[in-house]
Amino acid sequence: MKQTRLLTALLLTAGTFTLASCGGGGDKPAEPAKTADAAKPAETPPPAIDTIKKIKDTGKVVIGHRESSIPISYLADGKPVGYALDVCSAIVDELKKELKMPELKVEYKPVTSATRIPEIQAGNIDMECGTTTNSKKRQEQVNFSTNYYVTEVRMVVKKGSNVKEIKDLDGKAVVTTTGTTSDKYIKQGEQAAKVNVTNVFGKDHADSFAQVESGAAAAFFMDDNILAGLIATSKTPNDFQIVGPILSTEPYGVMLNKGDAAMKKIADTAVTNFIKSGAAEKSYAKWFQSPIPPKGINMNWKMNETMKKAFSEPSDAGI
Repeated sequence: MKQTRLLTALLLTAGTFTLASCGGGGDKPAEPAKTADAAKPAETPPPAIDTIKKIKDTGKVVIGHRESSIPISYLADGKPVGYALDVCSAIVDELKKELKMPELKVEYKPVTSATRIPEIQAGNIDMECGTTTNSKKRQEQVNFSTNYYVTEVRMVVKKGSNVKEIKDLDGKAVVTTTGTTSDKYIKQGEQAAKVNVTNVFGKDHADSFAQVESGAAAAFFMDDNILAGLIATSKTPNDFQIVGPILSTEPYGVMLNKGDAAMKKIADTAVTNFIKSGAAEKSYAKWFQSPIPPKGINMNWKMNETMKKAFSEPSDAGI
């Protein structure tokens, strides 16, 4: 193995030397490297998209949102609403103040678990206000604001299904939403419990829940707040229950363009102020512990202890 690594290193070095020697210039010999410049540390490249400039140039900010992540980011009477939209409204207010653009317009664009990162990277949205876990893996592709929510990953099943634990899923179909972190955790859980399940995927959370509703899947693994919202707004809420172990505790952050420090600073300031001012707790009570549109259903979902701790120590740390 060591000999193979040494040979690979030597080949790479030789290839680099050859490429440097063949840099275009006809028969003119290559100029020697400038040692003074070579000694300088590499500069941090600018972000692929300057979000602040884009917002100034267009006079609007484009917010990516989810359509069925109740009560955090969803549609009610055709309008994007929810806890995350309150958070992003605070960011918009901060943008208006910092950029001196009181008339800044807001445009909304729906995204899914599969499209949210490509939409940010392409500059089609300026921030994503949904249910995106702030993970270290995703940080390689995008930025995240200060975390504004913490969820616990569990599963929803039909009452009377006799499914209480992962071991009860042996031989059954299990659904997760395409492009989410839950798929990883259910597969880890399957291995630990030594069960064999059929993994299926929904295009969004509503589609995944519908598969449990129809009996096509025995369980849907997802963030517990999303599951609670889907149950509360279903036709027969009493037919479902959230069971099983907590597979993961995950923070949500507002997703931003990678490397855009100026936009991240504004977002961090806004989210931190939203939390410290008490606005976050009020918004939580509004969306999780009060009747919400469109059906006036109250989820009665208490804030978990992990989230309370996150509020006491605001951070943009990912998992």
